[in-house]
Amino acid sequence: MPRLDDHLWRGPCAKGTKHRSHPRASARGLVAKAGEMINSSGSGPSLLAAHGALGTDAAHGPQSAGVGGQGSSGHVNSWHHHLVQRSLVLFSVGVVLALVLNLLQVQRNVTLFPDEVIATIFSSAWWVPPCCGTAAAVVGLLYPCIDSHLGEPHKFKREWASVMRCVAVFVGINHASAKLDFANNVQLSLTLAALSLGLWWTFDRSRSGLGLGITIAFLATLITQLLVYNGVYQYTSPDFLYIRSWLPCIFFSGGVTVGNIGRQLAMGVPEKPHSD
Repeated sequence: MPRLDDHLWRGPCAKGTKHRSHPRASARGLVAKAGEMINSSGSGPSLLAAHGALGTDAAHGPQSAGVGGQGSSGHVNSWHHHLVQRSLVLFSVGVVLALVLNLLQVQRNVTLFPDEVIATIFSSAWWVPPCCGTAAAVVGLLYPCIDSHLGEPHKFKREWASVMRCVAVFVGINHASAKLDFANNVQLSLTLAALSLGLWWTFDRSRSGLGLGITIAFLATLITQLLVYNGVYQYTSPDFLYIRSWLPCIFFSGGVTVGNIGRQLAMGVPEKPHSD
């Protein structure tokens, strides 16, 4: 017969064994049932994956859209910032050139202003520097814009050293128009025309530059004729209606020079954003 101490020792151990084996059996049963459910339903994982992907896209969609909007806004602001900077630089260049070159013309009595409109700034009319500065800003911004529109980027001698030499040649042409003495204005006009074309060929050589230079020379000459006709100022010894015949050459070479400055300033500037 079993002894009492056997029951006392075996009873608790047996019960503990039963209690310990029961959770293990339950866990194995749950795992088996879960495996059967997954195997029986093949579309379950794909649906879960699709749901997760949709959740991820929904979560990241607005964020990516926000980043794109911020990038587009920053691009627009950067483009406008560069545009304002280039305009100010070109305006300053036009003012300086107008003061220096117009002073030369006035001192040589080529250009005459009425006494009542002359200001103290280099013996010139007060409106000459701002008008020339505005014209320089428009021309300097127009040249790279036309190049971009035509799809013909200007790549000939794109460095500041070449631009500075172009400015020096332009100043020399203007200086020659005031100080060189020829038998008649026709010879002077032909000489300055050859120098102006040589400036374009040396520093530009683009069809857009040639076309814009001719257009600028025509419009500037027409405006000058109207100003002289209305008595704003006058030229001594006019031989081309109310002005000198060599004046269109000065306008042509000035347009090419300012256009090269504008092109150089436009290098590295972000492209204009397109509105959708």
